[in-house]
Amino acid sequence: MAMAEKLFKKFEEPEESRPDEGWRERLYEIIFESNTKSGKLFDIVLVILILSSISVIMLESIESVYIKYKFLFIGLHLLYTFVFTIEYILRLICVKRPLKYALSFYGIIDLLAIVPSFLEIIFPQTHFLMLIRSFRLLRIFRIFKMVGFLKESRLLVFSLLSSYRKIIVFLLFVLLLTVFLGSFMYVLEYKHNPSFSSIPQSIYWAIVTITTVGYGDIAPQTVLGKMLASFIMILGYAIIAVPTGIVSASFLKEWNNEKQSPHKRCEHCLLEGHEYDAIYCRKCGQKFNDDDVEPVT
Repeated sequence: MAMAEKLFKKFEEPEESRPDEGWRERLYEIIFESNTKSGKLFDIVLVILILSSISVIMLESIESVYIKYKFLFIGLHLLYTFVFTIEYILRLICVKRPLKYALSFYGIIDLLAIVPSFLEIIFPQTHFLMLIRSFRLLRIFRIFKMVGFLKESRLLVFSLLSSYRKIIVFLLFVLLLTVFLGSFMYVLEYKHNPSFSSIPQSIYWAIVTITTVGYGDIAPQTVLGKMLASFIMILGYAIIAVPTGIVSASFLKEWNNEKQSPHKRCEHCLLEGHEYDAIYCRKCGQKFNDDDVEPVT
């Protein structure tokens, strides 16, 4: 869990370092900081460019639109590639430790946003990988001071991580169950129904049925097959509720831990475990403020 918290913190705030030189420091303020007028304007323009580039990629996937505006799409892609490449280079230039930024979460995402544009020259099929640019929109949390939403999502992420063992066991059980039920359905149907032509095909049907997706491309025809299918359909509703309960229980546990604030202590008497909305220390009676309460590591 400590590793998860460390990774989440790195995800929230990339560790770029401010340079000491004048022009690089000014460039750093514009590119990395959103609390200045120029920095916020830069970030808003960047978000607009990212959204427009994603829209262009989606539009050109429509064949009729691509044929009509092919040269416009090519020109826009060259423009986006040029702008994002220059932006990435400027980010490397204005930080004190370029390698540290390049290996950070946002640094990797920024690099992946431009790599497909160059790979497309050799591998044309990688063109639509440019949709990776959508991950750059995560910066919107910093631009519009929405870090609080990331802090709330931390609770959900920790809930999932704390219950991953139970979820893995549950998924293994479901996997074994679908293999068994699919094989059983194959035995019942293969002589009477060409749709169940193999055990893997039958397992596919079992997965579609037990997850209540129900494509309808394969359906049993025998009486016993329909009875088994009915049982699997009902079983599917019960199975869906299990992971929901596991995650909900973990979420309540994490929320209660957060509410009790075990990581805060009174600076006067060093008593820990005060509630998150406590105003006075329950031992010494001192009033809490930013100076009196400090995190416990």
